[in-house]
Amino acid sequence: MAEQAAGVRRGTLEKRRALLRGARTVFGREGYSRAGIDEIAAEAGVSTRTLYNHFGGKENLFRETLLDSAAAVTAAHVALIERHLNKVTDIEADLHALAREWMGRRGEHADHMLLVRQVIVEGPHLPGDVVEEWQRTGPVAVREAVRAAFERLGEEGLLAVDGSNSAEAARYFTLLIAGSVTVDTFFGAVPMDSAEIGERVESGVRVFLRLFAVAEDVDRS
Repeated sequence: MAEQAAGVRRGTLEKRRALLRGARTVFGREGYSRAGIDEIAAEAGVSTRTLYNHFGGKENLFRETLLDSAAAVTAAHVALIERHLNKVTDIEADLHALAREWMGRRGEHADHMLLVRQVIVEGPHLPGDVVEEWQRTGPVAVREAVRAAFERLGEEGLLAVDGSNSAEAARYFTLLIAGSVTVDTFFGAVPMDSAEIGERVESGVRVFLRLFAVAEDVDRS
């Protein structure tokens, strides 16, 4: 009996995951307004009744899809930040390594970027506070992880950062590293040469360090 119940739960979970994957694909391709429930159910390989049983309708499905995707991308970024900044021995080298991997792995989140592009385009037409929820779950959460890491590095004497400017430092770092690439590729819609991305990453770290490096560690001229 317990095995049967466990099998039912696994089946339910698998259908939910399939729906989220299918919804991510269809919403990313069609946008919120144009995406149809039948199309999403077909993409997920389930019935529309199953979709309604799990999510109640398109509005809640979009919300859950966006937040689930954002949470996964945030977790990946937080792990990246912790791996590179947990034990820093050379602040410049470690920041460069973080920035290169950050941008080098952006292709792994291509489906999420399609969703985000739809959020930007359809923002005024999206349900309720979904954009605010996405911001908290995604960009704001990532920036907070960067802020906390930089404040700790400031306490260790590796950055000119403390509680008064750690949020500013995190904002500048994310903008300098990823911001220009994100904007100039229209959230991944337009390709950018990897060499160009690399140059922007290297330049971004240099500019960041001119602003926030400990004075004796950088030439500010």
